[in-house]
Amino acid sequence: MKIFFRNIHLYLSLVSGLVIAVVCLTGGVLVFEKELEQAWHPERYFVTPAATPTLPLERLTAAVKAYKADAKITGMKVYADPTRTVEFNLAGAPGGEQKGEGKGRGEGGQRGGESRSEAGKGPQAAGQHAEGGRAERGGKGGPEGKGGKGGGGEGGRGPVVFVNPYTAAVTGELNYRETFFFTMMALHRGMVGGPIGKLIVGVCTVMFLFIIITGIVLWWPATRKALQQRLQVKWSGGWKRLNHDLHIVLGFYSALFLFVFAFTGLAWSFEWFNKGIYAVTNSPMQRPEPPVSVVPGAAAATPTTTPEASATPTASATPGLTPDAALARARELAPASVSYSLQLPKDPTGSIRVATLRPDASYENATDETYLDQYSGQVLSQQTYEQRSLGQRVRGMFKPVHTGSIWGWPSKVISLIVCVLGFTFPITGTILWLNRLRKANKKQRKLATAV
Repeated sequence: MKIFFRNIHLYLSLVSGLVIAVVCLTGGVLVFEKELEQAWHPERYFVTPAATPTLPLERLTAAVKAYKADAKITGMKVYADPTRTVEFNLAGAPGGEQKGEGKGRGEGGQRGGESRSEAGKGPQAAGQHAEGGRAERGGKGGPEGKGGKGGGGEGGRGPVVFVNPYTAAVTGELNYRETFFFTMMALHRGMVGGPIGKLIVGVCTVMFLFIIITGIVLWWPATRKALQQRLQVKWSGGWKRLNHDLHIVLGFYSALFLFVFAFTGLAWSFEWFNKGIYAVTNSPMQRPEPPVSVVPGAAAATPTTTPEASATPTASATPGLTPDAALARARELAPASVSYSLQLPKDPTGSIRVATLRPDASYENATDETYLDQYSGQVLSQQTYEQRSLGQRVRGMFKPVHTGSIWGWPSKVISLIVCVLGFTFPITGTILWLNRLRKANKKQRKLATAV
């Protein structure tokens, strides 16, 4: 029976080994993407707090428009941390394929749809959607929808502009498609091969799952002595023994993690896998359309419609709630939040989407959501993370589990180590196979000589 499993393990590895090695290597690079991006460009993300209060969003918006005259702001993200910059998401060209636009993580409901929500979390987010700008979703029409009339949606994805909240100085701009991490993600998701490349990666990922399962079967020891040998690397042995142990022993220790990473990775390769998540959890895959704002009549079209809006002039064609008023309302509703992401409406009937992250959130996209009437500031709907459907919450967990960010630094370090090991296994496995071939050929020659 083990010969059968060995053949499956071998031939699947030979077919998919190169792709698996590249996916594991690029995955390891992407584990600390957020931390590396912030370390390489700290001026974008961090400022020295001033003694004066932060400036209103109206002033910061004016600074963005002065920096980019044709900028169309689709959303903004404000942190409770006084050392963080304010992030402004800009729309890209209609159709979404201009330079610097960040079509980003996925096609048709893949990682681009789910996205890493906050620009400050790394380029993969910044070029995509700052959580208030484009919502996380698990597949086409998935848990966070496309925004509908509420604004945002997929649209053209443009750059993110970072602004000092105390001085209104633009501290940087990030175009995700122009970054090193975008190249790594393109390799990781589809070997830079478009839909065909994504399919190849998905098929190889399925093969990898069978490779891991058959590897455990082959590893399973028949005796206690064999168990001890397969749990320890014999560093003092020859290079062939060392290569054997690096593949067999370390393969066992990393098998569970690799299986989880590969399994969750299928969500970005196959739409049927996403649909299966919602089917198994008996949850609707399509989100309801966001609520609409009540457009005031001609008689109601006065310079201000609410006390909050009267404090700051609105830039809307129809007078309504300003971003500052919307932020004040969001802070009133969720005063202890870590961040506030505002997604501005796309049309006169759209609502303002506010995503807030609680300090005790289980992961970075586990946000609460509120929709505000863009004219009156009235709360049209609210949904906490716990009120999401089971399918939405399960699908939402795939990304932090897949990237190793689910438990912060400890799980990220484990993820990095496992990804590096995953990169080595096709190499050590190939060497192991070649050594066995040479040994078998040598044995056959001896037998032939003896005859």
